[in-house]
Amino acid sequence: MTRDFIHINDFVILVEEADSLTKEVDSCYFDEPIVAIAFYGSGNVDLSVKYGSSHKDFTYTKGLALSFYADEKVEFEHTVSPRKSLKCLVVATALRNLEHLPNQEGEIFSELLGALVKPKDHYVEGPSFFMTPQMERIVDAFFSNSYIGKTKMMFYRSQITALLSHFFGQLALLPEKDSSANYRDQLNKVRDILLDNIEDPPSLSELSKEIGLNTTKLKKEFKAIFGVPVFKYLQNERLTSAHTLISKGQATVQEAAWQVGYDSLSSFSNAFAKKFGYRPSQIK
Repeated sequence: MTRDFIHINDFVILVEEADSLTKEVDSCYFDEPIVAIAFYGSGNVDLSVKYGSSHKDFTYTKGLALSFYADEKVEFEHTVSPRKSLKCLVVATALRNLEHLPNQEGEIFSELLGALVKPKDHYVEGPSFFMTPQMERIVDAFFSNSYIGKTKMMFYRSQITALLSHFFGQLALLPEKDSSANYRDQLNKVRDILLDNIEDPPSLSELSKEIGLNTTKLKKEFKAIFGVPVFKYLQNERLTSAHTLISKGQATVQEAAWQVGYDSLSSFSNAFAKKFGYRPSQIK
């Protein structure tokens, strides 16, 4: 487990990363009341939020952006296992600092996260949604950048500003996303089927039959929940998996392309470069 704290203006950025060959549980607390947004990267760790006799469990966190209020009595428990690693970026500010945030950011928090700014319990969950591809790229960059010293802090500052801008921009779309709440279980099943068959996924027609929605409804509701079309989501997952395989030395570029379902190495390399900004052969 690595846990780093980065201070930018009146924000505290918590960067957590963990892999494990066995099942391990790690807990953390905040030492004063905070409003925060947690952004979960390419890992898929289990999360349990505990306070008093209450608890809230999240069994699928990959790509999740979760806003919340928490005080000192709230425990955040991550369960890390071989197939569920932790990559989490938390942007937090103490309640007492909200009015001091630069560029009227405190007003944005108060307007769009009002239930968190005036909490009624030890833990209050705010809006949450699965991140857009742009947001995922920013979060992934926190765990893969090679900057050092003042340049690294400049990079962090610019990326946090961009990430918060994307987050609050997406809140305007939440009414549309909420209209799809009745289909969330079916759409989560679609996502799981895609991830379990990343190399050879079923067709839209096959997915539609599996969950009982016609293809038009499936495409519309999937995009409303996850922010991208079905097979764009699949492509992002393929490329992220390939990046992990190559960066950890578990596969060559050619092997990674095959393992995630690409027959053409040039198509794989072009798609990879479009997503990450560099070609797979440039990973060190």
